[in-house]
Amino acid sequence: MKSFVYQDSTIAFVTAAAQTCLLLEHADEHPCEELTEQLLRLLPVLYLRTRLLEPAEMMMEDEPQRFVSEEDYNYTLIGIRNVLGQDDAYLDVFVDNGVYTDEVQTAYISEGLADIYQELKNMAAAFQTGEEPIMNDAVLLCREAFDEHWGQKLLAAMRALHALGKNSEEE
Repeated sequence: MKSFVYQDSTIAFVTAAAQTCLLLEHADEHPCEELTEQLLRLLPVLYLRTRLLEPAEMMMEDEPQRFVSEEDYNYTLIGIRNVLGQDDAYLDVFVDNGVYTDEVQTAYISEGLADIYQELKNMAAAFQTGEEPIMNDAVLLCREAFDEHWGQKLLAAMRALHALGKNSEEE
């Protein structure tokens, strides 16, 4: 049996993560409509590939190194924010602890995507070490973070991007 790191589902996830990171790192090179369309095609694939990861066990006692700096995070955040402009903000009623509230909150596509980018890029950078225990644990920690927070952020961003894409088509 193949190691978790080399299973088809893991390779497909890492590929989708790398494509997402590349798009987000270069978001400011795309017009809003093009970025929106690319994200609406890529994010559902990323969500699915993450959900299809096979279960596995951690191999190391310590967590893998984090590679994304605050500057990397902010560069990505600002790039996305600059492209989306006033369309970056959307209203949301979902709160982090999984409870809906009557209080409407303003959320930002750029912040959600930058948070997702940070998790994916840390995993992808650890994966590039070529050391199987590091690769294994990086993917598992990324999947755990998906369950805890970035899966919801991905879905919220998709919902806001869907509305933005629909509005662009109507204009």
